[in-house]
Amino acid sequence: MTPRALVLATGLLAAASAAQAQTALPFALDWKFEGPAAPYFVAIDNGHFAEAGLEVEVTAGQGSLDAIPKVATGAFPVGFADINSLIKFLDQNPGAPVIGVMMIYDKPPFAIIGRKSLGIETPKDLEGKVLGAPPPDGAWAQFPIFAAENELDTTAITIEPVGFPTREPMLAEGKVAAITGFSFTSYLNTARLGVEESDLTTLLMADYGVDLYGNAIIANTDWAEANPELLKSFLAAVAAGWKDTVADPATAVESLLSRNPASDSELELRRLELALEANVVTDWTSANGFGLIDEARMDSAVDQIKLTYEFQNAPDAALYFTESYLPEAGFPLQ
Repeated sequence: MTPRALVLATGLLAAASAAQAQTALPFALDWKFEGPAAPYFVAIDNGHFAEAGLEVEVTAGQGSLDAIPKVATGAFPVGFADINSLIKFLDQNPGAPVIGVMMIYDKPPFAIIGRKSLGIETPKDLEGKVLGAPPPDGAWAQFPIFAAENELDTTAITIEPVGFPTREPMLAEGKVAAITGFSFTSYLNTARLGVEESDLTTLLMADYGVDLYGNAIIANTDWAEANPELLKSFLAAVAAGWKDTVADPATAVESLLSRNPASDSELELRRLELALEANVVTDWTSANGFGLIDEARMDSAVDQIKLTYEFQNAPDAALYFTESYLPEAGFPLQ
């Protein structure tokens, strides 16, 4: 073998060894490949997962509940899901091997989107109006808490069950005065249908007395206990992807578009920017670190869940979330 051939063969062997060293790790999202999913693709494209020795495959989901059974059954070691849905799942399935390990949405995107021209500017304005709500919607599930915290007379609000595809069109057509939905999704979807943004009101439930957290990275506890360092590395890479996204949202959206070329780049950038501003980069995460939770707030959130859900077992926040795989000070986003 010539010296040049030997060098080439050695390089190929080294590349093959490096590839073999990467641990495959499937990751289940809660929803489609939209703006707020960009940080996970950024973590792939910017090499954060590779540096952690991981080959991560991101799979789209079908709603806030979708990833929980996938992770609980072990089909996926990690996923992204609504922590409030996880709390109820664990109450109904005691001992299920799944737990929250990193908070992403410090403020949940649960919101009421209304039209000012139809009389919606404050929570009280919902009384006497028609509210469109898809029965499986995560925001609708929290509406009773929002109503209780704002002392709304729910008997004075007409609830119109709607489908996800018809929710925003009904608001745009004036068939309902407001809808429940995620702030960064329903707001932009309604605006795209021709409603002026100046006519839209976003009532983010977190700004009106709702202490709930939002979506978190969840992990299969059996897998996590067997692979603690792998999980820590995964979470650090996720945080790096979010940090890169905060620094340059426009470039982050390019990573998303490469996986979903049919997406509207301007729409997804706006959606991502809204999520960053309202849900991820908050006063609390800026002061205390990204990924962590405030224990007192989590206890308050569990108490609020009790307003609308009857626990079958004594609630225990330690069953729902752990900071064991995070650095003590969380991660910086800026």
